[in-house]
Amino acid sequence: MKVSGVVSRRKFIARASAGAGLVGAAGSGLEAQTDRPAEARRPRLLREVWVASIDLKDLYPETSVERRVERTLERMQQLIAFHPDIVCLPETFNTSWVRTGKSPAELAEEVPGPLVKRIGEYAKSNGCYVICPILTKSEGKIYNSAVLLDRTGAVAGVFHKVHPTEGEMDDGVWPGPLNPPVWQTDFGKIGVQICYDANWFASWRALKSAGAEIVFFPSQFPGGRILTTHAWMNQFYIVSSTGEDAKVIDISGDDVASSGPFERWVVAPINLDKALVHIWPEVQKFADIRKKYGRRVRIKIWHPENWATIESLDPEIKIATVLQEFGLPTYEQHISKADGAQKAKRG
Repeated sequence: MKVSGVVSRRKFIARASAGAGLVGAAGSGLEAQTDRPAEARRPRLLREVWVASIDLKDLYPETSVERRVERTLERMQQLIAFHPDIVCLPETFNTSWVRTGKSPAELAEEVPGPLVKRIGEYAKSNGCYVICPILTKSEGKIYNSAVLLDRTGAVAGVFHKVHPTEGEMDDGVWPGPLNPPVWQTDFGKIGVQICYDANWFASWRALKSAGAEIVFFPSQFPGGRILTTHAWMNQFYIVSSTGEDAKVIDISGDDVASSGPFERWVVAPINLDKALVHIWPEVQKFADIRKKYGRRVRIKIWHPENWATIESLDPEIKIATVLQEFGLPTYEQHISKADGAQKAKRG
């Protein structure tokens, strides 16, 4: 028997892919949500950040750049209710899988160009940062880039893909600088790597050394275990936005959130007041930490890996203070100390 008003699973997935989901067809994606009730927000942790990204699944193939931009903005509309601090879009989101017949040089724009300004309107209207990946041109060269827009919609930085593919270079795209930039936002330090960059560890390590706490990964391929490895080896969060899926990955390498057929976007809170530590001998101090702080500090153990994460769940408690109080080195400090001892032993 057909039940009136009930949407079938097949139709729901089709609507979700189009960007409508449960709330009906979206508008241009630029409307600020000024009518959202204040009670929709809950108190934040000290360094809680709401990150968001979308995938391009079911938005390709396409024949019009303008239509791709419109459909992307429709999908971005689904993120607004969560008040994200930052939104990441996929690699060259406006031109990937769009049959234009044009070269990268014809599709690239100077920064800030018309598209960057258009996405900047979304950032300004909704008070969030946006990672806007497009083809750019500068001083006669074409780059596969990611433009960082701040909460006012202004350009805050530009990253050029460090390692373009041979096919890209054959089409006129240039490699970016070997040392990727790290940007200071109002919630923490962030960096970007794009698609093929996933295969070079040095760029990711450079971001870690420069203090990056979140790395955004606009791409066309999902990345999978490659991203998992980068996350735990560098102890930073990774937010991916790709042609296939979108993910938020914890500093431990675990998935926090991922997109799928029912929702082609992700939004999740992440806690930057969190540290990865080696389990031994630090595990001997965990009982004392729990005795003093109880539920205000969360300790999670990964037994096979000999890791633990320690994070503050209380706005009044900084995890750095807890680590110092109990003499706990971070995983990075633990490995560095052991490395120094080994070098000294070798003479």
